[in-house]
Amino acid sequence: MEFLKVTRHNKEDVIKKAVECIIRGGIVAFPTETFYGLGAHFNNEDALKRLYELKKRPFEKAIPVIIGHLSFIRMLSHEIPEEALKLMEKYWPGPLTLVLKAKEGLSSLLTANTGKIAVRLPGDSLALDIARAAPFPVTATSANPSGVLPAADAQEVLKYFGDTVDLIIDGGKTPGSRPSTIVEIVKGQPKILRKGVIDMVSID
Repeated sequence: MEFLKVTRHNKEDVIKKAVECIIRGGIVAFPTETFYGLGAHFNNEDALKRLYELKKRPFEKAIPVIIGHLSFIRMLSHEIPEEALKLMEKYWPGPLTLVLKAKEGLSSLLTANTGKIAVRLPGDSLALDIARAAPFPVTATSANPSGVLPAADAQEVLKYFGDTVDLIIDGGKTPGSRPSTIVEIVKGQPKILRKGVIDMVSID
């Protein structure tokens, strides 16, 4: 396991190392605009299985992903409601996770056999930097064992997982108060599935 503290001098190198680690099938812990997250390649079955094992996460709970470019949404879904596009324009980059119909062929470890995928373009954070540098979507499940509070700093990640993750990036303490808000378009209207940082969601 490697532990790297981000400074303004080494930030680019740290982002590059994180992406290289994910490409190799590794798992990286990094700060998001809410809590710390665990990043793995969205299409690497072995890495996704490791994520579940590390977190002791029930397989019926899907794993959310982040993207750094809006065009990457097409790797995840071919059916994007117009209302969802409006929410993307209004709230991205930011702590809004959208639940969309999953593209055929996506790992059931991402979708939990629901036929749906949860995705966001994160707000200003190292998570956004990594997502922009990666040529594919990256998981961003919270850095905590299932049922335990998400880690708000790198030391908590270390306490939870020790050397079982490949790289921990210390980007300081995250806001950590609430997670991203999860929304799905139902009958043409946004339905909040989990309340988070964004209290009210509207298309207009």
